[in-house]
Amino acid sequence: MSDKQIVLITGANTGIGLEVVKALYQSNASYEIIVGSRSLSNADNAIASVKQEFTSSRSTLSTLQVDIASDDSIHASFTEVQNRHGKLDVLINNAGASFDYAASQGKMSVRDAFNSAWDVNVTGTHVMTSEFAPLLLKSSNPRLLFVTSGTSSLQETEQFDTPQLARLNASPEAGWPKPSGMTPIVSYRSSKTGLNMLMREWTKTLKSDGVKVFAISPGFLATGLAGMGAEHLKKMGAGDPSKGGEFMRDVVEGKRDQDQGKVIRPTMVQPW
Repeated sequence: MSDKQIVLITGANTGIGLEVVKALYQSNASYEIIVGSRSLSNADNAIASVKQEFTSSRSTLSTLQVDIASDDSIHASFTEVQNRHGKLDVLINNAGASFDYAASQGKMSVRDAFNSAWDVNVTGTHVMTSEFAPLLLKSSNPRLLFVTSGTSSLQETEQFDTPQLARLNASPEAGWPKPSGMTPIVSYRSSKTGLNMLMREWTKTLKSDGVKVFAISPGFLATGLAGMGAEHLKKMGAGDPSKGGEFMRDVVEGKRDQDQGKVIRPTMVQPW
C-alpha cells in the first residue's frame, strides 16, 4: 500500500477540479491524485495536460471513471478505489452542474433544470460520500470537502454592498413575466445552499470518527460552469480559476483546520 495521501477529486478533468489537480501536483507533499471524470478519455487528456505543464512532481496521477448522477457508476468507482488503495485520505466533492442557463434558453424545462441541479449538486454528492465513507474511515487523517458557491449564503441575499451582491440580489421591476437576467442561477444557487446543509449533516455524522469536513466557497472564478464561457465571466469580474485550486490545496494541507464544519472562503468564513 502506498504511503502517499490518496486524494479523489470528482469532476476533475476541467474547471476548478482540474485546478485542484494542478495545485496538488505542484505541492511539496506526496499525493496519489485520482482524477475522477465521467469520461476516461477526458481524464487521460487532463492528466496529459498537467504533465506537460509541470514536468516533475512528488505526486502521481491516475484516472477514475465516475458519474455522480449514477448509483451504479459510483459503486463501481468505490470498488476500484478500494481494490487499488484500500483507503481514501481526502474526498473532494467537486463535481457540480448548473442548468439555469439552458432553461433560460428554452433548452430545458424549469422542472428538469431544478431536478438536474439537485440530482448532481446534492443527491449525487450525498450518494458519493455515503459510498466512500468507509474508505475515509481507514485514513489516519481523513478530510471531506464539498465545493459550494459564494452565491449560496442566505445571509448575503440581504446585502448589496459589493458590485457582485448588488447585481446578484437586485429586484426586477414590477410586472410579469420577469426578465431572466444576465446570470439566471436560481436552481444552482438553491442547490448549493442545500449542499451547505448536507455538509453540516456530514460534519455531525463523522464527528466522532475524526473526519475534518468543509464546504469550500472558492469565489467567483472564470470557469465554464454557468454555460456562458470563461471569457464572458472574466468580463463580469471573475478571477483566475487557479486561485480556487490553491485554496483547496491549503485546506487539504491543514491550513484552515480551525474552520472545519464551516463554509469557507480564501480569506474568511462565509456567512450562513
